[in-house]
Amino acid sequence: MNRVYVCNCFGVTEAQVKKHAAEGACTPRQIASASKAGTDCGSCVRSIQALLGRGTCPRRELADQGKPVLSEVERLEEAA
Repeated sequence: MNRVYVCNCFGVTEAQVKKHAAEGACTPRQIASASKAGTDCGSCVRSIQALLGRGTCPRRELADQGKPVLSEVERLEEAA
């Protein structure tokens, strides 16, 4: 199995970042909260941003539309 490391400081792989993104982590800060990636030297933050891109993320879509983000996230979490 070929692992592509995004964060060498904490051994976080590209697959792990994508998994956290699929679970709702939409920003580098949220990825850091889920995996510690980007919290030590910070050299991977741009790579994390590139992986996150402008993909489908409920929070990002709401923010782009100028809608309140946190209240919608709470409703999404309650529905889950």
